Amino acid sequence: MAAIDPEKGQGVATTTIDPRIAVDNSSNDEPNHATYSYAPKSGILASLRAFESRMDEKFHIESEAIDRKRPENKKHVPWTEQLSMALLWASGTMNTSCFATGFLGAEFGLSLKQSVVVTIFASLLGGSLTGFCATFGAATGLRQISVSRYSFGWWPNKLVALLNSIQQMGWAAVSCITGGLALTAVSDGRVSLVLGIIILAVVALAISFIGLKAILVYERYAWVIFFVIFMIFFGETGKYADNTTPATVSGPNLSASVLSLLAIVYGSSASWCTMASDYYVHYPVDVSRVKVFFMTAFGIGIPTSIGMVAGCVVSSGFNNRPEWGDIYENQGVGYLIQDILYPHGFAKFLLTLLVLSGINVNVISIYSAAISFQQLSRPFAAIPRFIWTFFCFACILALALGGREELNTYLQDFLSLLGYWCTSYAVILFEEHYIFRKGRFDSYDLEGWNDPARLPIGLAAATAFLLGVVAWCMGMEETWFIGPLAKTIGKSGGDVANEFTFVVTALTYLPARYLELKYFRR
Repeated sequence: MAAIDPEKGQGVATTTIDPRIAVDNSSNDEPNHATYSYAPKSGILASLRAFESRMDEKFHIESEAIDRKRPENKKHVPWTEQLSMALLWASGTMNTSCFATGFLGAEFGLSLKQSVVVTIFASLLGGSLTGFCATFGAATGLRQISVSRYSFGWWPNKLVALLNSIQQMGWAAVSCITGGLALTAVSDGRVSLVLGIIILAVVALAISFIGLKAILVYERYAWVIFFVIFMIFFGETGKYADNTTPATVSGPNLSASVLSLLAIVYGSSASWCTMASDYYVHYPVDVSRVKVFFMTAFGIGIPTSIGMVAGCVVSSGFNNRPEWGDIYENQGVGYLIQDILYPHGFAKFLLTLLVLSGINVNVISIYSAAISFQQLSRPFAAIPRFIWTFFCFACILALALGGREELNTYLQDFLSLLGYWCTSYAVILFEEHYIFRKGRFDSYDLEGWNDPARLPIGLAAATAFLLGVVAWCMGMEETWFIGPLAKTIGKSGGDVANEFTFVVTALTYLPARYLELKYFRR
């Protein structure tokens, strides 16, 4: 058991290790055969991992993805490449999914002004959670799910890994649906929605298959196309926006609508927090964490707002152009985009480009889902990343094809649920880092990232997280369930799950972690 530094309250260098457990000496260049080594020495998995390593050497197909990236093996990253801290997320958020989410404000009965204000505020708030979590990547050299082992412990963190995998695949499925609708529209129905979904998923699979380097290069430039397209959206549809019609709800019902939209948009931006560090592990440990925070927060919040506000503007235009509403309800978002832009040939061209926006989300989501699956257990870690990539691809196809007919319901339910557990996750990481570790990264036993004996038990985090689940259920407002707290707000209920979850998790983790340190000294 680790000795405890009375000032840090954590295990320090005097840790005694079972001699049967090797010290972690992994690097960027050599496979990790360290603590509880997950590299099999024989059999089909050994052959597959050897094949993965050969692909890495010849074609830079990333292998050993979940290993810790040690400081001495990191290279200087030029400032032009550091822009990826923001541009990566800009490419992943300016898409047809965010555009479709922007329609929800009008459906909740809010005015255009109210929808825009709530959208921007919630996007930046959720982006801030992700910005905080991103600061751990360069400092520790660990992927996000590995980082949370230092608060959730070895066993409870497996639940986090599973939830993150499901979350990323769900996001990719939503993106496949909206991108598939666009592809169907631009082909005048010759490409079915099913085929459109398959095409988007396959292209994203190819990029994610290569690994982090390919993702960063692709996402660094992809955003430019979609930024220009959304500026054209504003230019051609803004004159039809209805900025005079007031909200159709008032009083408690208005509060309920604002809270529910806030939960959905916040969930969209906050959902990246459980994988943010995955894309920062290659940065030097001395990179400014303030820079990481702001570039990530604004890199998510602003582009998300651009796509969603475009949706707010177009949906408000239904009052002035009723035919837009008919097209949206009966034919889908792809045909709507083709109708609101002009001339017709130019609209088809822009819609063709917008199809690519679905690929941007899928690339990020497939990659992070795959390495999250690797951290569910040591046997799962032995399975090469590219195998998990194919598995995630298959799951995403199943989810997208199964949910393609109920896009709005899918968006409302799924995006709201994302924010709930991400709130608990970020609160636990924040309190662990700033209260129990005094904001010091040298208080983390980074050599023991893959050793259960050198990590916290995780009882405190598990307790806080599970009580957070109770808080979600009390405050959520979904089509299939309205919690008792949510029912008290307005006629149809207002979503207060995130707010209640924040309070419950924060108040629970503090005393629980104190007791865990006192009795288990880990």
